[in-house]
Amino acid sequence: MPRRTGSLRGRKSIYDPVHGTVTLEETSLDLVGTKAFQRLWGIRQTGFAHLVFPGANHTRLEHSLGTYSVAGRVAEHLGLDPEEANLVRAAALLHDLGHGPFSHTLDGPMEEVLGFGHEERSRATIVGSAGVGDIPAILERAGLVPKHVADLVDPPVRSRPRSILREILHGAVDADRIDYLQRDAHYTGVAHGAIDAARLLDTMHALQGRLVFAEKGRSAVEGFLVGRALMYSTVYYHKTVRAAEMMAQGALERMPGYPDTARPSFDWEDGEWLYRVGATGGISETLVRGLVTRRLYKRVPGRRALTPASRRAWKRYLEHPADRRRLEDEIAARARAPPGSVLIDLAGLVPRGDPARDWGEIGLLEDGKLTYPFRRPSLWLLLATRPPSDWAVSVYATERSRAAVERVVSRDAAFLP
Repeated sequence: MPRRTGSLRGRKSIYDPVHGTVTLEETSLDLVGTKAFQRLWGIRQTGFAHLVFPGANHTRLEHSLGTYSVAGRVAEHLGLDPEEANLVRAAALLHDLGHGPFSHTLDGPMEEVLGFGHEERSRATIVGSAGVGDIPAILERAGLVPKHVADLVDPPVRSRPRSILREILHGAVDADRIDYLQRDAHYTGVAHGAIDAARLLDTMHALQGRLVFAEKGRSAVEGFLVGRALMYSTVYYHKTVRAAEMMAQGALERMPGYPDTARPSFDWEDGEWLYRVGATGGISETLVRGLVTRRLYKRVPGRRALTPASRRAWKRYLEHPADRRRLEDEIAARARAPPGSVLIDLAGLVPRGDPARDWGEIGLLEDGKLTYPFRRPSLWLLLATRPPSDWAVSVYATERSRAAVERVVSRDAAFLP
């Protein structure tokens, strides 16, 4: 879609390779035409997954349109009134406005530098506290309260009981996940995300403020749970994808004047980020050059399992990134490698919510009664809730220094948690 500014009238149909025709009405067209939304053209949906899966060049804008389409179909299927349907569609369309370059890649530095994540950045843009853009005015002109839209995108910690509108965007099986699993599977060529979305949508019901499913939809729900787990282990936590993401994180963290100089970087698009961060020189330039030319760091063999004590110790580095960077440089120095040659990935320790609890809240209507079959131990639940990687902590190093780093990590294990 070409970039447009100003008010757009009428309606437009867009062909989407995942959902077919997506129809945008006047308000959604105006929102799509804003600078904040058009920025999503420049942000890859799956970060650096294209370095492993060459087709994965789809963007956050495509995903946002897809989530809008799915949320609208759910609203229509459930028979929501026009005001509720418009509210949930607007939230679905705008839910990813706050993402930084390469999507989730820089979530850690974003929290460290800004003190909050992409959901709160989305909220700020929607309600206008970011100080730029015309999204609040567009929403108000359509009779929508910006704060109500923002509350669906970034639910307040202390909020009213869950509503069906919140479930559509933040449930265990929601419009966001239904779109990205199919979209990411389509563009990566990985079949695990090929869920039965039509069956999920057809068997959805609203009950007591929750999305529940008819008994005949159980196999589709089970396929969704397993597909999501397999996409995490196959694509999102692929060791080479993680290596590239650690290099991008390291490039940002090693910029001169970090963290202050990194503050504006979360508003950039992917290409601008690579150019600007690479232009700062030093370690950052070296890491960005490695990303651009696909000279990626390699995982250093080490311990897969952590004891409870070592897990607690590593979490300290997760909570204090500066200490983790000092440890990286200490390992590099012991391996007689330049600073920045070693990067530590702690993604396996980052909480991803409570999958067992999330799946346990999925209700099925069996013989007219609401049941929660995924609360019971089962093969499905075991597979759906398994960790996305066998490695809670991974050490990455340049190909040249990998052998020396491996010796240090093995020999000097006493100074590691």
